Amino acid sequence: MYTKKLLYIILLMFIGGAVEAQAQLALSLDECVRIALNENPTIKVNEMEITRVDYSHKEALGQLFPTINLAGQYTRNLSLQTMYMDTDAGTMAIKMGSDNNHSGGFQASIPLVVPQLWKSIKLTENQILQNVEAARANKLSLVNQIEKTYYSLLLAQDSKRVIEENHATAKLNAEIFQKKYELGAASEYDVLRANVAVSNLEPAILEAENSIDALTLQLKVLMGMDVRTEISASQQLDDFRGGMYARALSNTMGADTTLANNTSLKALDLQTDYLKKVLDVQKMAWYPTLTGSASLMWHSMNNGSPVSGFRWSRASNVGLTLAFPIFQGGQRYYKQKQAEIAVEEMKWQRENLERNLHMQVATQNDAVAKNLKQIESNEAGVVMAMKAHDIMQKSFKIGAASFIQLRDTEDALMAAQLSYYQAIYNYLVAESDLEYVLGNTHYVR
Repeated sequence: MYTKKLLYIILLMFIGGAVEAQAQLALSLDECVRIALNENPTIKVNEMEITRVDYSHKEALGQLFPTINLAGQYTRNLSLQTMYMDTDAGTMAIKMGSDNNHSGGFQASIPLVVPQLWKSIKLTENQILQNVEAARANKLSLVNQIEKTYYSLLLAQDSKRVIEENHATAKLNAEIFQKKYELGAASEYDVLRANVAVSNLEPAILEAENSIDALTLQLKVLMGMDVRTEISASQQLDDFRGGMYARALSNTMGADTTLANNTSLKALDLQTDYLKKVLDVQKMAWYPTLTGSASLMWHSMNNGSPVSGFRWSRASNVGLTLAFPIFQGGQRYYKQKQAEIAVEEMKWQRENLERNLHMQVATQNDAVAKNLKQIESNEAGVVMAMKAHDIMQKSFKIGAASFIQLRDTEDALMAAQLSYYQAIYNYLVAESDLEYVLGNTHYVR
């Protein structure tokens, strides 16, 4: 059922003409993340980049295979070379060569012992791993952005609902006092006070609506959806209360609290490995190389017309070329020293990064624990505010409390409910940030 719904959603994203008329899509957080991981342009570019680097690796491997060329050459001698010979009769001038020289055939070469080439191929293997990790990092970042945007949307929706409920109550009170005022049972001050309470809530409702629109648009952009597609969140912040304690305990004391999956550390380790391989490549520049070559050629020399009178002869050869690098002005030495320093720099960068990441993990763990306690406290506050409101409402009905006192309890109840949802939101954001730092989100492996 879930798979069918996801396919339906993705199908609607490709229907351009009917987008505006389609029904609104109610999406859960899981559905938003799945769509984003399938449709976000950045993720698609990352996948293409992995494929591109894989082709680059295969290109590098091709350097180990023989190179075979079909070559042809034609030369027209405008004047022949003259050779002079001294004889008893005097000096003789002899013309050497012919008017036309034709040659064609096959030439081949193969690297036999090329240490620097062998090591450089390892670089492309490392680049593939770096691109894979970069793609994973972008997915983790995208999931984190989707989660926080979705939670912000839920907070805006829940806040709007709470404010609207308070607004409806205030509006009802204003209508009641207006009727009482017309009957002479209420003062003009009471009517004005009730209407002011209604007016004070309207900007908050408008602000919440603007936030919902902006966050919905941001969510669609992150998912790679057509901005004309009508979507809404199918969940509420209360839906995420279940399992909070278990997740908090797992994040704080579980087996996956190390930085083993942190994408920044993994990327830095891969980069360090790459620089070590670069150092190996520079060291291999001191070693000799051995290459083999072979050729099979046909030659023709004739005078007169270049397209007739051919006299072809065949020649073939094989050979080996051994090259010992002796002196290059110190280039190899200084390149090797640069590579050694680059590797040493990475050690210090890793130490500093690891220290900062441990601080982030501790901070986020602390935020998760504090927000969990805050949720409990605010939940109790909501219960007490509801009870106080009920008591004041009953007192107001029998004339034992003023409208101002009743309105104060209504505002207190609204504030308690807003604080409760804000605490849930803060917890979920802290949890998402912690999962991002640890690299342990279940959406990305």
